[in-house]
Amino acid sequence: MARRRQIYEGKAKVLFEGPEPGTLVQHFKDAATAFNNKKQGVITGKGVINNRISEYLMVRLGEIGVPTHFVRRLNMREQLVREVEIVPIEVVVRNIVAGSLAKRFGMKEGTPLPRSIVEYFYKSDELDDPLITEEHITAFGWATPQDLDEIMSLALRVNDFMSGLFLGVGIRLVDFKLEFGRLWENDQMRIILADEISPDSCRLWDIKTDEKMDKDRFRRDMGNVEDAYQEVARRLGILPESGPTDIKGPKVMQ
Repeated sequence: MARRRQIYEGKAKVLFEGPEPGTLVQHFKDAATAFNNKKQGVITGKGVINNRISEYLMVRLGEIGVPTHFVRRLNMREQLVREVEIVPIEVVVRNIVAGSLAKRFGMKEGTPLPRSIVEYFYKSDELDDPLITEEHITAFGWATPQDLDEIMSLALRVNDFMSGLFLGVGIRLVDFKLEFGRLWENDQMRIILADEISPDSCRLWDIKTDEKMDKDRFRRDMGNVEDAYQEVARRLGILPESGPTDIKGPKVMQ
């Protein structure tokens, strides 16, 4: 593998310097974490599957006019993306009660919400990604009111589209996390969708059985995590013919 400069390493991905100015190579790892990195493990082939799923969803979203950082997939584990300034906010869209929402309000998991709820969390593992309000975001300068309007609008468009897309393959989109970035082109800035969309960042339940098909299987030690991720890809029609064959990561130049 060619040697290239590592820019950043997160819990599930590594970013490398891209081949052209303003681009990065996003490498998907098999590493799995939960509870803000307190639980760690490996899901064999996860990086391959998530790369394909995220590619598919980003391309489909681009087709309906949602701007994203995705450029193209490079190989089984990597994709070329635009370099953006990440807004330090995790945007969570909820359609059904699950996870922390159920715990916070003592609600039964699986209860449909009267309407979709959008929540914001500050990106900080050290602080356990605290829940924040628009007041925090604007007061601390993480985003402007105009940025937030655009983020909210994009998040709801993504939710509408993906809810229908997953429904069409027998999957209920319970909730999901998005990240956004600022893309600078000359003196112009626009907000675009960044990071990834995959079973790592979505709660996906089988519409008939409510079987979990996402990272909750890892969080809750339910087993068959790899099979669940592969089933999502299979239903979307994008499971690699060769299966999630492992590809070794590139050598890093410090």
